[in-house]
Amino acid sequence: MRLSDTARDFLDTHAIAHLATAGSDGAPHVVPLCYARVGEALYFVADDKPKRHGPRRLQRLANIAANPRVALVVDDYDDAWQRLAYLLLHADAAVVDDDAEYGLALAALRRRYAPYRAMSLARLTHPMVRMQPRRWHLWHMVPSA
Repeated sequence: MRLSDTARDFLDTHAIAHLATAGSDGAPHVVPLCYARVGEALYFVADDKPKRHGPRRLQRLANIAANPRVALVVDDYDDAWQRLAYLLLHADAAVVDDDAEYGLALAALRRRYAPYRAMSLARLTHPMVRMQPRRWHLWHMVPSA
């Protein structure tokens, strides 16, 4: 599944997405996150921002282990509604086990987010997740004629 150039540009020019996961019980869990696109895949890392139980025990990771189907929303809100827009991605998520892929994704995240450059993020302590889109929908207000 390929993203359009417009969808890629939308992802690349936004900094925050909202990730929706669900565990085996079906309970939804939505969190904001930083992401990077490498080709058609998107990545996020369990980083060093403060967490209740540490990066390896995040609810989103437990949910992905139980149910790898996720949704990601990147959006624009403006009181001038003609500027509303969003991109919804449905994806299959998996923890990255390959050192080379981890390094490539981490480099992309560090290019996008300066705080990641100061964090010592290693594969064994900070899981990286790949989200491979299955389908997507980009919506924006169409100017009236």
